[in-house]
Formats: sequence, structure tokens, C-alpha cells
Amino acid sequence: MPTVTEALSLMDYGPAPESTAAAMDWLKDRTFGHFIDGRFTAPGDTFATFNPATGAELAQVTQGTEADIATAVKAARKAAPGWARLPGHTRARYLYALARLLQKRERLFAVLESLDNGKPIRESRDIDVPLAVRHFYHHAGWAELIADEFPGMRPHGVCGQIIPWNFPLLMLAWKIAPALAAGNTVVLKPAEQTPLTALLFAELCIEAGLPRGVVNIVTGDGRTGAALVAAEVDKIAFTGSTEIGRAIRQATAGSGKALTLELGGKSPFIVFAEADLDAAVEGVVDAIWFNQGEVCCAGSRILVQESIAERFTRRLKARMETLRLGDPLDKSTDIGAVVDDVQLQRIRGIVDQAVAQGAVLHQAPIPNGPGSFCPPGLLTDLGAANIAMTEEIFGPVVSLMTFRTPDEAVQLANNTRYGLAASIWSENITTALDIAAQVKAGVVWINGTNMFDANAPFGGMRESGFGREGAREGMLAYLTTDEATGKDRKPVPLPSASPGGATGEEIDRTRKLYIGGAQKRPDGGASYSVPGAQVPLGNRKDIRNAVEAAHKAGGWSRVTGHNRAQVLYFLAENLAAHPIGDAKEHALAVERAFYWAAWADKYDGRVHATQSAHVTLTLKEPFGVMGIVAPEEAPLLGLVSTVLPAIAMGNRVVVVPSQSNPVPALDLFQVLDTSDVPGGVVNIVTGPRGELADTLAKHDDVAALWVFADPATCTNAERQAAGNLKPVWTETRTRDWTGPAGQSRSFLRHAVQVKTVWVPFGA
Repeated sequence: MPTVTEALSLMDYGPAPESTAAAMDWLKDRTFGHFIDGRFTAPGDTFATFNPATGAELAQVTQGTEADIATAVKAARKAAPGWARLPGHTRARYLYALARLLQKRERLFAVLESLDNGKPIRESRDIDVPLAVRHFYHHAGWAELIADEFPGMRPHGVCGQIIPWNFPLLMLAWKIAPALAAGNTVVLKPAEQTPLTALLFAELCIEAGLPRGVVNIVTGDGRTGAALVAAEVDKIAFTGSTEIGRAIRQATAGSGKALTLELGGKSPFIVFAEADLDAAVEGVVDAIWFNQGEVCCAGSRILVQESIAERFTRRLKARMETLRLGDPLDKSTDIGAVVDDVQLQRIRGIVDQAVAQGAVLHQAPIPNGPGSFCPPGLLTDLGAANIAMTEEIFGPVVSLMTFRTPDEAVQLANNTRYGLAASIWSENITTALDIAAQVKAGVVWINGTNMFDANAPFGGMRESGFGREGAREGMLAYLTTDEATGKDRKPVPLPSASPGGATGEEIDRTRKLYIGGAQKRPDGGASYSVPGAQVPLGNRKDIRNAVEAAHKAGGWSRVTGHNRAQVLYFLAENLAAHPIGDAKEHALAVERAFYWAAWADKYDGRVHATQSAHVTLTLKEPFGVMGIVAPEEAPLLGLVSTVLPAIAMGNRVVVVPSQSNPVPALDLFQVLDTSDVPGGVVNIVTGPRGELADTLAKHDDVAALWVFADPATCTNAERQAAGNLKPVWTETRTRDWTGPAGQSRSFLRHAVQVKTVWVPFGA
């Protein structure tokens, strides 16, 4: 007779199917139109949505057209003023009603999600639906508090929202809940593969009595999404691939539309020798085999310390063999079906390329029969340049390579164009937090992975996009201010290198660029005339040199806010003793230096209330190297008002000052030299604003860009910045630099990126 232990090891899971009766009854013979202006439209040309686990058709859904999008936007525009005028308490009631109605239909939503997407019912039931409910509850709270917590801010208006197929209901909640709480109306396009829970949610909007036109849902493929991007909306929020995000950045350039992008990822999963290996192996299960690996922040690159690599890999392979691949509606299933055959073929294609490049694949045979199933896989013996280490697979296949030292772990972790998430495993909290600070990622989990909460900001860095969803930061993405209320800025004619009029100076002065803490002659050896002076004519090579100098000054980003404040106070002291330019501007520039010095150590992060036994931190980190095209007006004050908040937050800047009057900016070098500002923290390149802005926008080593210029210059900067998807803050209208608008918190918000760090505690 076997022992109890032996008997348990021989036991297998029996079938535990979830009933689909209610969902199939709701779907019976359904052909869906769009949800526009509070009602469903008559179906138009339709396409089928399928169950990826069986290939069976679930429903017919209408293909949205440009006319459908225009109708939906018109309805949202009509509803926007009334919805924005409602007291926050009234909007909170609607959001609360949506949360409660979701809870009351939670099993129906969970089953429908698994039918349409292929994810295991345990995940849709226990993760997706509860988190969606949580978002509506959380944002009901923000709607209630909006007047107190966001004074002076207003909604954008009509928001176009495009969501992916991997978390259809949850992404809907992430987008719609904050938009409505802030007072916006929305037109949402779900993914063509997974539109059903969005259409079911539309029925909840009717049930909740939501005013007509506040929420509109238009189904369709990429053509529908492109029409929404091009429509007369005030903001676009997109979650999806980096390639499509780049196209949206280019398409919206110059439109004035606010933009947030949550894009692809290639997240590192770093395991140190002192980690709890069994916990880390379970972490891999949650990191890459959760949701079939169809997770933008999936821990798809395992980096394991060399001394434990053999033990860790052995345990990981053993655990992988126990995972159950099969019917998503079976509660015993670990891995369901990928969303469709197109995605399945993409996964196989990348894996085949990885193997051809030398990787070794450990994977069970691909099952025969219907459905888009991909067994969990592990790729080993591959280098950092292998396609499986650089490209997003978006499937249940993970890559593993080793490292020796913490520094090497950081180098490998950051050896990617993405920056969405990271997971760090170590029982040494000092090591874990040290690595968390160095990894370039918007979200970092310590001894955990794929943890989410409505009160924890989520979003990426670098080519994983910009903007945040969730918590206070997510609300700010759906609010705006009216600070630039002046006239439209005019383009400035190209400067001429031909000799100009007399300067009137008793002794001819040779003004130079200011790069790396020293005066530098322009690369082209040319100058141009401005009233009363000859100034250097900078070019793209001067920008290149300035960016290199700024990168070398990386220590500035690591010093304390107190130290930066001391330097800025000293700068104010020396500026007061060194009159530059217009007397009024000079006096206000001194005050402005004091103001941003005061903020240097006070723009704090937060500890967020999320899951129990976790400290969830949001850290406000500098971008690193920023480009600034300072305003043409207020040549000294405008430059000081833009440069100082950026460096107060720890950035190093390459600034293009006023083209028509750059003399105050160039004279500022004497103040910078005598104020302990490290060389390379502030670099000044004068010359043709449009051309220099273009170079900054294209430069891959510039992490963020501010452009205060004419519409054509701003439009080009936004379009060119799509190369590395740097966030670009543009203003085409003048602002009053002498008043409160010259020192608003908008400068602080645009000078930092938020990193969310989840730190567990307890035994």
C-alpha cells in the first residue's frame, strides 16, 4: 500500500469546468452594433469573434467606420460640457454604481472574458474582474475629492481610448474610470479579437443610468483605431505595441491632443544568489506563464546569478512540467489558449529564430487538435543579442541567461529599448533596493511580480511609452490646466551667417557656446548677428557634443535634493550680483532661482495604500538628459524658468535659448561657472531654433524634450520624437513668465518620471 505522500504524488486533477450557460445565453444569436449616445446602433458590416480554445464563433461584431467614429465623437462632444459641470459627488455616484453592477455580474464577465480571450477562468475570475471593480471604486473616490485634490485643473474633454486584447475588461476599467472621474467623456475602441466584455459593459452603462454620450464604444480593427486617432478628440490613450504607439505619436503631432502611451516591454526577472529559489521559481510562473505570457510587463528575460544558475534552472524545468495546459474554462488549468492563430504563429516564429541563433528550447510538444495553444517554454544557452532577449515574444516562452555581479545584472537588465517593468529577487533588501534604483523601468517588484492596484501608478519609460495609469498620477493624465493663454508664437526666420551691422561694443566680444562647463566655439565656425552682438551659430554637431557632456554629468542626478538646492541658492546669490539683460527680468530671474531651489528637496514621492504586507512606493526620478527649446519671449526669465525646475529635479539639460536675443543666455555662463553648477548640467547652444529642436527631438540619448515655440517647430519635434518615444511637452502660445504661470507645478510634473516600487514585508 502506498504511503500518504506517495498517494498524493500520484493524484491528478479531475475536470472542474465552469458553466458557460449564462454567457452563451447572453451571446445567443447576437450580432452587435456599436454603443453610441446611450444606445446600441443597428449592426453594419460585421466580423466574427471566436473562442481561441475551440475555434468556435461566439458572435458577430460590427466593423467601425470613420463615420461611426465621427458619430461617437459627436455624441461624446455633446455630452462633455454637462458631464464636466456635474459636481464630483454626482460623478462619484455613477462610478460607484458601475463598480457595484460589475460585482453583481462578476461571474458572467469572468466567463465571457475567458471565452473571448482564452485566459484561464481562475485568472479572469480572481484577477481581472476584481481589479476592474477596484478601479471603479477607487476612481469614484477621486471623483468625490477632485475639487480639493486637483484645484485649478479641468478635464481635457473627449478622450479617445484604444485597448488591447490581453486584458480586455481590465484595460477598459483602467481607461474609462479615471477619464469619467476627471469629467471627460470617452470613445473607446476595444481590440477586434476581444470586444465582448466591452459590449457587456455598455449594458451596465445603461443600467447605471449614465447620461447619454458619456461612454461610447465602437468596435473594429486597426482601421477603426486609426480613425479614432485622427478624429476631433482632445486626448488619446493607447495601450498596445510599441510600433503602433510610434505611429500614433507621429499621427497626433501638432494636433494639440494630449497623449499617453503604455507600450511593449521586455522585462528583466533578476534572481540573486541569496534569493529564496522556490519562491523565485513560483515568481517565474506568475511572471511569464500568467495569462499565457500575453502581458506587456511579463518577466520574459530571466537573469540568474551564475553561482545558483544550475540549481535554479533544474527547479524551474521541474515546475514547468507540472503546469496544466488546456481548457480555459477548467478551474484546474494553468495556461489557456493564446488569443488567436496569428499570435500563435508569431510566437513560434520568434522562438524558431531564437533557436536558429543558438538558443536551446525546453518545451513540451505542441498539442494537436483545435485551439491556439502554446505550451510553456524555456530558452537557455543564448546571448544578449539573441532575438529572444531583445524582442517581445508576448507568449509563454521565457529566456534565461546568467550574470556574475550586481553591476553586470544592471547592465543586462537595461540592455533593451524598453523600460516597462522589472522583478528583483533577493533576501537582502539592501541589494534589492539598490538594483531597483538602477533599473530603468516604470514598475519594479521586489520578491514578487505582476502585482497591480488602482492606487499604484503603472506605466513605462523609454520605448515602453509615457504617462501613468492608476492613482493620483493616472488622474493627472486626464486633467489639464490653462496656463499658456497668450498669443500664438510666430516662427523665427533662419539666422544668417553673413556679416551684420556694427555691434557698438568698444572692444569686440567673442561669445561662445557653453558646453560641458566651458565656452566652446561652434563646430561650424560661424556666427550670426543680433541687435548689438555677434553670437555663435550652433549646429547638430554642437547639440551632439552638448548631449555627450550632459551624459558625463550623471552625478548630478544622484546627489540629494538638498545639495541641488544649495547650488541653486548659490546661483541665485551670484545672479543677483551679476546684472544680465532687462532689469525687471533679471530681478524676477533671481526670485525664480530661489523658488526652484526651494522645490529641489520637496517634490516628494509617496507611499501608496495597495495590498496588505506591501510598501508601495512611487519615486519621482529625473529623466536624465533633457532638451529644452526655451521661449523666444523673455530671453532671460523664460530660460531660467524652464532650465531651473529641470535641473532642480536632477536632470541635465541642453538648452536652445531665444534666437533673436540669446545674449542674456550666453552671459549666464559666468554665473553658472561661479555657482558650483557641475560642468555638463547646463549646456547652451544658440542658433536656428527649428533645426536645433529637430536634432534634439531625433536624438536617442535625449530622454525628454520641452519646446516653447511656434506650431511648426512643435509639430516637427513631436513627430521626430517618435524615434525613441521620448515625452515631449510643447507650448505654441505664450505664457506670462512674470506671474504664477511662470513657476507652476506643471514644470515639476514634466521634469520627472514616476517609478513604482513594490516592497513586501513580514515573514
